[in-house]
Amino acid sequence: MTFVHGSVGVLQLGTLAAPGTPTAISGFLNSVSFPFEVETAEITTLGATAKSYLPGLEDATISIEGRFHVTADAHLNGIRRLANISFVYGPAGSTVGSPRYSGTCMLTNYEISGGVDDAATFSAELQVTGAITRGVF
Repeated sequence: MTFVHGSVGVLQLGTLAAPGTPTAISGFLNSVSFPFEVETAEITTLGATAKSYLPGLEDATISIEGRFHVTADAHLNGIRRLANISFVYGPAGSTVGSPRYSGTCMLTNYEISGGVDDAATFSAELQVTGAITRGVF
């Protein structure tokens, strides 16, 4: 079993000029979180002694954090208010055979922070729209 270090992860996002063509932004990031879940529908009937469920709709978000840079800012500002921005996330990097998750998303939150005693940072949240495809690079 091979484990991977989080620092090798890659994230690519479409741009304003090419929303369907993901471009790497990993060089500006220090954190990526990609939780996805499946809703459930309860189907328990009278007389049951335990609850029963059916799988429902999938939902996912992508949360990113990084060091502020004008290039990253232009990229994220450019995709505000756009739907169907392509993304590719490779938690184990982008070497051949590594897993990749892809789909479309939209930017729902973008925050820039800075203080007198630290480097400026940013965080953003992307809502996945539609299905997520798991493949390999």
